[in-house]
Amino acid sequence: MSQAEKNAIELAVNGFYDALGFLFLGDDQPMQKVWSHQEDVVYMGPDGLYLIGWAAISNMWKSVAVMKLGGKVIPKNKHTITGDNISIVTCIEAGTNVVKGKTELVEIRSSTVFRKENNVWMVIAHQTDLLRFMG
Repeated sequence: MSQAEKNAIELAVNGFYDALGFLFLGDDQPMQKVWSHQEDVVYMGPDGLYLIGWAAISNMWKSVAVMKLGGKVIPKNKHTITGDNISIVTCIEAGTNVVKGKTELVEIRSSTVFRKENNVWMVIAHQTDLLRFMG
């Protein structure tokens, strides 16, 4: 794999976590932009949801933005596996959220799958451990 392709994947991963930061501030638009809008996309997040298809996932991101969870989460211990058009990134999502005025620690395992669509790496699946304060 070329260095340019490695850089493109790293930019996509950073874009996802940057979008998560905006989501915690109440803006879902960056998250809407980093996801594929296909019907085969999947979300299994810290809230216990299991969603398939862009319409359901898009609506979920909008509802999470309204929560304004605050804080910041970054990927630690990243490991990336990449093929021609699929890239899988595993990590520990670590940081904090603020729920009802209380700072909550976040440290969960995560897998995010990216697919190259029209030469751009887009999120097609995201799965994490559960967070007790999300359920």
